[in-house]
Parts: sequence; structure tokens; C-alpha cells
Amino acid sequence: MSDTFTPRPGAAPLSRMVAAQALMESRLMVRNGEQLLLAVVIPVIVLVAGVKGTKALDIQFQHASVDVFTPGVLALAVMSTAFTSLAITTGFERRYGVIKRLGSSPLPRSGLLAGKVCSLLLVELAQMVVIGSVALALGWDPDPSLVATFLTVVLGTAAFASLGLFVAGVLRAEATLAAANLVYLLLMAGGAVVVPSVAYGAFGDLVRWLPSGALGDAMRDALIRDTIAWTDLLVLLAWAVLGTFLTARTFRWE
Repeated sequence: MSDTFTPRPGAAPLSRMVAAQALMESRLMVRNGEQLLLAVVIPVIVLVAGVKGTKALDIQFQHASVDVFTPGVLALAVMSTAFTSLAITTGFERRYGVIKRLGSSPLPRSGLLAGKVCSLLLVELAQMVVIGSVALALGWDPDPSLVATFLTVVLGTAAFASLGLFVAGVLRAEATLAAANLVYLLLMAGGAVVVPSVAYGAFGDLVRWLPSGALGDAMRDALIRDTIAWTDLLVLLAWAVLGTFLTARTFRWE
């Protein structure tokens, strides 16, 4: 009994700290109305509008419109969470000193970044469940490669998360908000993420090298053709390396 209340000084194991940070980040993201709009509402609207619109306008694809749009919308969901939501959240955390205070806690900065990445993957898993359920209700009939899908999501998350942290680390919070939303809208409209890069004609040869085009095309290959798009995955890896390098060189914690 004498040892019941004996203090045990020292930090928790790193894995437990990272898990706790990831769960907290995920809860905060889900509770934020703007983040929820980016994560779920907009992708679902794009999916339903795309499928219904192509049918109403009698636009033909090589595959059923729902089979074409669903992988693109899943890629859009990854981009919205890993880039736009992460950039905006991190930008305002820097402004209010949250990052600075967490950086001085027992959780190391590498653990903080790992927690953020794990939270992104948790949110993306929930997005895929919601969007996949809506797509199935619309008649989606996937022929997936689970390995290709996993690699696409992981590398796409790494690429966009590194770029999102780069933007959040060099701009003020208000500028990050504007820049992240502007880039999101531009890539959604012209970055070959929702529709295949071949649909852009000659311009498609350029946008397929963007992280959005590579992510969208890789996701379509994974879910429509049951293949691994190695070229697109290498493009995502290159963007992830570039974004990580830029973030490491420029990111400011306050």
C-alpha cells in the first residue's frame, strides 16, 4: 500500500505518445466544420454531381462513369486532407503557439510529425468508407488491387503532407488559408485528380507529372485496372522527397 501513490517520473513510450497525438489530431479535425467540409462533403458532392452529370449529358467514358469518378474522388479526398486541411491546421497552430508548446513537451518533434501523419491516415480511412459507401449506392463495381491502393494512398499522403507542411511553415496563417484553398481548387479543376489526365488532351502530358495527376491516375489504375502504376508512384515519391527537403529547410515552429 505504501507504494500505491509513488510517483513514476519519465515520459511514456514513444509509440504511446504518437498514438495519443494521432487520436487527438483526428478528433480535432473531425470536429472542425471547415475540415469536415473539405474531407467529406465536397468529395461526396463532386462524386454525385459527376456521375449524375455525365449521365444527364450522355458523356461516355471507357468505363462506367461511377467507376471513373470514384477513384478520382478518393484521390481528391486524400489531397484535401493531407494537403489543404493539414496546411491550414498547422498554419494556425503556429500562429497561436500550439506547435511551439508541443515542441517543448516530452513528445519529440519527430513524434509530433508522426502523430500528424497517422491522424491523416485515420481520417483518410474514414473518408474512404464514406465515399466508398456512396459510390456503391451509385453502382460502383471496383476491381481493386489492394497493394496498389495502399501504396497510392501512402505515397500520395506523404507527397501532399510534405507540401502542406512546407506551405504552413513559410507563410502566415491567413496566407496559408488562402494559398491552400486556392491550390486545392486549381488542382481539383485542372490537376487531373478527379478525371484522367488523358481527358485533358495535350495538357494531360504536363498535369500527369503533378502530384494531383499522379495520385489520380495511380488510384484509377489501382481500382479500375487492378494494376500498380509504378511511374505515377515514382512521381509521388519524388514530390514527397522534394516536399520533405523543403519543409526541413524552411519550417519554422513559431
